[in-house]
Amino acid sequence: MGAVRLELRLGSQAEWIKIFDPRDWTVFVPTPERAENGSTVHIDLDVGGWLVTLRGAVVGQRESPAGLVVALGGAERDKINYLNGFVRGGLLNLREKRRLPIRLQVTYGAIEGPATTFTKDINEEGLFLFTDKPLPETSQIHMLVTVPGKPQPLSLMGKVSHTIVKQDDEAPGMGVVFECDDSQRQELVSIVRDLEAQLNDGKLPVNVVE
Repeated sequence: MGAVRLELRLGSQAEWIKIFDPRDWTVFVPTPERAENGSTVHIDLDVGGWLVTLRGAVVGQRESPAGLVVALGGAERDKINYLNGFVRGGLLNLREKRRLPIRLQVTYGAIEGPATTFTKDINEEGLFLFTDKPLPETSQIHMLVTVPGKPQPLSLMGKVSHTIVKQDDEAPGMGVVFECDDSQRQELVSIVRDLEAQLNDGKLPVNVVE
């Protein structure tokens, strides 16, 4: 039997605090569905527009309100730490930052080997890559990003923050948060500002603008 897939949409970050118990790493998912204790669960979580999939196992059920209590797996620790920081406001919500709708070619290390794709959008903190086979969330990823006017691709490291699969309504792919030192961060800020200026002035190549 496959994993039970549940959707959990929260209107604000504050709602996460009400359903997550940090003492035993369980989360309550309101749902009319029923599942046996021990059943594997995938939770598609949307916290105010920030998306992530959490994996765990059913450890209990509630009647009022109806729902399942899910114990999250140890492999989800990085995601939960990231999410808790996001809820506290200590981490950046990428979707609230301006994201430039720019199509840049990116070569990255996929599961099967090097793969080439394009960005959906980008800002100083991260980007979204189109792909039918996104890497697992929290995976580290090395990317070579082609920037108009630059003689060499930009070499960047990042971490997969969220994924969108074919079954979702949006185009499949993965969001990536950049991991870089201060000097590279300054370079990114400069590049993104330059791209934004070119975008606003209509100076970017046609194939770069969606």
